[in-house]
Amino acid sequence: MSLPRGLTASIRPGLTGRVHLDVAEADTAAALGSGDVPVLATPRVVALCEQASLAALGAVLSADQTSVGQRVQIDHLAPTGIGGAVTADATLEKIEGRRLTFTVAVNDRCGLVAAGRVTRVVVERERFLGKASG
Repeated sequence: MSLPRGLTASIRPGLTGRVHLDVAEADTAAALGSGDVPVLATPRVVALCEQASLAALGAVLSADQTSVGQRVQIDHLAPTGIGGAVTADATLEKIEGRRLTFTVAVNDRCGLVAAGRVTRVVVERERFLGKASG
């Protein structure tokens, strides 16, 4: 398989990443404004899934590269309260050019909390920042 320009052979399907979170008040729907209940907020679940996908990439990108989020598809299936612990796992499923698609799952002690896909794009850091308006 030939890799797109700028991607190394270290980027391959099957790479995995994992992050943990002990749910605190600041992680809740009430605190983040996405609801009015004291349970793990969907925006925080999305962030965990993105963090796990970043962890999967670890040190495989060159120093002048980064990856940026392009698409997130998440089903938030069960609540986790304050004090609960969750683990987000990401596995690189597919490489299409510079586009990397990860399957993601978030679990707590009771089972599956959320599942879906995160798509990230590998970019040259300086070039990407040069395109940012501000």
